[in-house]
Amino acid sequence: MSTAPTQPVAQDEPEVVKASPARDRYFDFLRALALFRVVLYHLMGWAWLPLVFPSMGVMFALAGNLMARSLGSRPPLKVVRGRMRRLLPPLWLLGAVGVTGMLAQGWGPDAEGHPGWWWPHLTFWILPLSDPPYAEGLAGIDGIVGEDWATELAGPLWYVRAYLWFVLLSPFLLKALRALPWATLLAPVALSAAFAFGYLTLPGERFPSALTDFSTFGACWILGMAHQQGVLKRIPQYVVPSVAPAIACLGLWYALAHGFGDGHDLDAMPFAQALWSFATVMLLLHISPSWTEWPDRLRRWSRLITLLNSRAVTVYLWHNACILVAATLWDRLWNIDVLADQYAWLLENPWPVLVLVWLLIGGCVVAFGWAEDLAAQRKPRLWPDGAERGRTGKHR
Repeated sequence: MSTAPTQPVAQDEPEVVKASPARDRYFDFLRALALFRVVLYHLMGWAWLPLVFPSMGVMFALAGNLMARSLGSRPPLKVVRGRMRRLLPPLWLLGAVGVTGMLAQGWGPDAEGHPGWWWPHLTFWILPLSDPPYAEGLAGIDGIVGEDWATELAGPLWYVRAYLWFVLLSPFLLKALRALPWATLLAPVALSAAFAFGYLTLPGERFPSALTDFSTFGACWILGMAHQQGVLKRIPQYVVPSVAPAIACLGLWYALAHGFGDGHDLDAMPFAQALWSFATVMLLLHISPSWTEWPDRLRRWSRLITLLNSRAVTVYLWHNACILVAATLWDRLWNIDVLADQYAWLLENPWPVLVLVWLLIGGCVVAFGWAEDLAAQRKPRLWPDGAERGRTGKHR
């Protein structure tokens, strides 16, 4: 599981739901920061990064907030259908490229050892109620794409599956939140504890993985809904800053007690992830500044933040593949004797690779980002960083 997307999903329908621009600037900043941290983590692999900023919990919380906002003004069925419409076309585009490449390399019904199930499993590339299948151990393209590229391509898809289930459950979660707010908020954490301490086990792989994701990040999603519903405002202001650090410390203690470190971080410990993400998200939502204007330090980054929010799904779905391609291309430089002999320190430095990764992500935004516009029933744009809207505003 990555610590990754998104929320890498499209923003709410502006023609239906009028959001607060001041609050949205803060949420847009959090979403953009979460995306950058996801890419940085998947390249560097530093175990401490999810502690500094738990991207997945933040993105699920922002998605839950938007979902609750939509459900408050529109019929649930229409909201769910609209969310699915915005999420799935970018996935289908990824699947069209990825599945075609896997088939070209010989992937087929016998790959999983269960030919009869291969065809039904392919439908998860259309509606990812479970993990879409992919070929393991595929050869890459020498010097361009590394080996086992399909595994890297499919890595972020757990988030799409989890997000889809959260969307489907949201009408029921919102009703439960209104009836029993604190029991609903804490239920996923209690479920995560039951898994962690062996009180609850489930057979198989597909269904338990979805339930584990719910137990890990469900509280963050519901916390976003609770924030939109004003639940957090009903408690004294000192409660969240007092309680959240204690919850975070409990999560950190559990992680340290279970071998936290490089190669065994929060992703490998769902209960620690659940506690740490819940506590961090609670604090971030408690702060929620109202930015009527971008702060001075962020104003220069406003167009980039807008772009990342406009293309969050594209960035999240394609960033793993971009990392693989960037690392493969960078490794080719070792074949140049002058660089290998005199500039080995540069070739071993991961920061130039990060720059290359973001250049490739920019290419994916141009090449594939239009799918997000079509999904949102907008006119396709190559580079939606808000610059054109700003120029239009100046002429009015």
